[in-house]
Amino acid sequence: MKKTTSNSIKRNLTMTLSLMMTATMLASCGSGYDGSESRKSGSYNNERTTAENYRSSNVTAGDTDGTANIGGGYNTEEYNHLTENGYKLVSDEPLSTFSTDVDTASYTNVRRMINDGWEVDTDAVRTEEFINYFKYDYEKPAEGAVSINTELSDCPWNSEAKLMLVGLQAREAKVKDVPTNLVFLIDVSGSMEDEDKLPLVQQAFSMLVENLGADDRVSIVTYAGSDSVVLEGESGDNSEEIVSALNSLSAGGSTAGAAGITTAYKLAEEYFIEGGNNRVILATDGDLNVGLSSEEELTDLISQKRDSGVYLSVLGFGSGNYKDNRLEALADNGNGNYAYIDSVDEAKRVLVTEMSGTLFTVAKDAKVQIEFNPENVSAYRLVGYENRLLNDEDFEDDTKDAGDIGSGQQVTVLYEIVPNNGNEKSLKYQDNESKAETNELSGEMLTVSVRYKDPEASESKLIDKSVMCSDYTEAVSQNFAKACSAAEFAMVLRNSDYASGLTAQGVVDYMEQNNVDNSELFELIYKYMQNGTGSEASYW
Repeated sequence: MKKTTSNSIKRNLTMTLSLMMTATMLASCGSGYDGSESRKSGSYNNERTTAENYRSSNVTAGDTDGTANIGGGYNTEEYNHLTENGYKLVSDEPLSTFSTDVDTASYTNVRRMINDGWEVDTDAVRTEEFINYFKYDYEKPAEGAVSINTELSDCPWNSEAKLMLVGLQAREAKVKDVPTNLVFLIDVSGSMEDEDKLPLVQQAFSMLVENLGADDRVSIVTYAGSDSVVLEGESGDNSEEIVSALNSLSAGGSTAGAAGITTAYKLAEEYFIEGGNNRVILATDGDLNVGLSSEEELTDLISQKRDSGVYLSVLGFGSGNYKDNRLEALADNGNGNYAYIDSVDEAKRVLVTEMSGTLFTVAKDAKVQIEFNPENVSAYRLVGYENRLLNDEDFEDDTKDAGDIGSGQQVTVLYEIVPNNGNEKSLKYQDNESKAETNELSGEMLTVSVRYKDPEASESKLIDKSVMCSDYTEAVSQNFAKACSAAEFAMVLRNSDYASGLTAQGVVDYMEQNNVDNSELFELIYKYMQNGTGSEASYW
């Protein structure tokens, strides 16, 4: 979106916002962010700072059981608590290692909360999923499955730091030539009867089916009190029968998810296509209550299945009793991806428009490791990816499970970097003192290394790219500004300790100053401001 478009959105909402925002923002948000004032949050050290967890503000007065009483119902949604990554001293920890993440569920789930007028649960906000929801203009790989793109400029929310963007771009696979074996694993328990659950699942899968062909195979497994095979190995060319089977489903009963998972993988293995795309797609609100149901039990179960060559996609639906923690664990441990479907449009985006990325893996067990040059970097902070961190030794361990990247997908990462004018060296830079003395390495700020496996391979490939101090630029690209905008809004929603003073209006100002082309994010931020912030927002 051009700046004129953002101004148009702003004008349309000005009358609605002006009376409310004058009082609300001055009272609860502080002043708008002009991009120039320092956002320090204490000294730079290698301790993680625990962000404020105000889950208690979600509980209606009078409730004593930790759930919100909303119009006669209860909010029992579950999210894992996230403690934001803190600053690390390069002298102590020169390596930063994590698994890639292409999930987008956090963004669309939070979008649902905002659109429905809820107060946003801070633990529902995973910053990397806000960043990765949006598309960027990265250079495609000349060879191999993944390319590395980097950009270094000023950090808009911390004047004492620089900000580095790392963008991974996966190659586009020729998916039309690849036969697909899909098992739709559908939760039809009583909790799925709402319009934004099973009926939306049926619409979503029906759209996907319309894009399948004669070489594709579809099976349907449902689970409630027990699991049931509704359709087995049907040709994708027979879309009418598949859609009819989908439309025949109804919700009722308890939820035995583990039994359904076992049956779905069994069918996927029975109709396994060598060299094809073999995948289970789970559609549920995550409210499992029969048999194996805890996050730990489900993680153990799905981990046993991931070596079968069958991938897993997890699609979350619904509200009120949504179990994000369980669904994320399933996707993370099952060679899969995780999306939240809040509308027919989002279903189309995930299962039709971006189907190749959602369903066709081109790089599995993808890991990133950054080595910082202590001569030029004093401290750093990884923005997001809190639940994707790996031990440094895991980077070269090909037995260690990591994230998968689909055809044409992107992974975008931001690092806050505190420059250093010292003269320390370590690892690559320490082991090459003779080169450093001749300034061959002294101009390097860091090295980005990526390991990944081809889908059928067991050994990883390594690619890397060095970032020089001279790569710094004041003028930022649309990629950089768009990623910063998404990260800033996530930090506002999380009440981040690392962007104190930043407001929603400040994010809008930054987007307008940099002509950020993102009408989706503009509109969501305005909706958030229209709702009011903090404790004054309605939770349901």
